[in-house]
Amino acid sequence: MRLPIFYGWVVVAVVFVTMGVGINARTAFSLLFPPILDEFGWERGVIAGAFSFGFLVSAALSPSLGRLMDRRGPRVVIELGVLLIGLGMLLATVVTRPWHLYATLGVMVGGGSVCIGYTGQSLFLPNWFVRRRGLAMSLAFSGVGVGSVILLPWMQTLIGRSGWRTACWAMGLLVLLLLVPLNLLLRRRPEDMGLEADGDRAIAPRAPPASGGSRSATSSASSPGTRCRCTRPSTSSRSASGRPTRRGPSAS
Repeated sequence: MRLPIFYGWVVVAVVFVTMGVGINARTAFSLLFPPILDEFGWERGVIAGAFSFGFLVSAALSPSLGRLMDRRGPRVVIELGVLLIGLGMLLATVVTRPWHLYATLGVMVGGGSVCIGYTGQSLFLPNWFVRRRGLAMSLAFSGVGVGSVILLPWMQTLIGRSGWRTACWAMGLLVLLLLVPLNLLLRRRPEDMGLEADGDRAIAPRAPPASGGSRSATSSASSPGTRCRCTRPSTSSRSASGRPTRRGPSAS
C-alpha cells in the first residue's frame, strides 16, 4: 500500500518519539538521585558516579556503532538500545549494592542511550533527505525537548506518590512497550523501498536516438531499385568522333 506522504517523514516521526522517550529515560537519573540517596545512604559521589560512568560506556561504544549500523541497519541498532534502556530501568528496581546501580543505570541505560541518541540516529536519518535534511533532522531531534516537558514531570509525580522504584518500572515498561514495535518501521535508506531522497521521482533514462534514422534518406536514394529520370537534350550534339547524333523527340 502506497502512503499519501513520503515515507521519510514516517522515519522522522519514529525518531522523534524514540528520542523523546529514550533520551529522557536516561536524564531522569537526576530525579532518581535524591530518593536513592535517602534510602541507601551512600555517598553522593558514589551514586552520581553511576551517571558519569554511563558517559564512559557511551564513549567506548561509539566507534563500533557505525560498523554495526553498516552491517545490521537501524532496526537492529535502535532496537538494541531500546532493550538496554528498558531492561536497565526495570533491573534498577532491585539494586542493593552500588555496583548494581553502575551495571543498570550506568552500563545498560548509558550504553543504550548512545544507540538511540544523536549518534545512532545520525547514521541513517540523513539518507532520507537532501534538500530538506536540516528540517528533517531538527524536527526529529526536537523530540528530546518535547519529551522532557511531558515525561519528567510525570516521573516526578510517580516518585512523589509511589516511590522511585515504581517510577523506574513505569519508565521501563513505557520504553519497551512503545519503542520496540515502533522502531520496526525504520529503514536504512529510501532505495530499500524503491524511493528516492526527499520523495523525488526517479528520472527514467532517455532512449538513445535510432542510428538508422539519419541514414534512411541516403539509403533510399542510393538503393538499386530507384532509377534516376534524366531528360534527353532536344538539340543535336556531336559525339567525340565528330558524327552528328540523333535529335531527341520534340516536346509536343
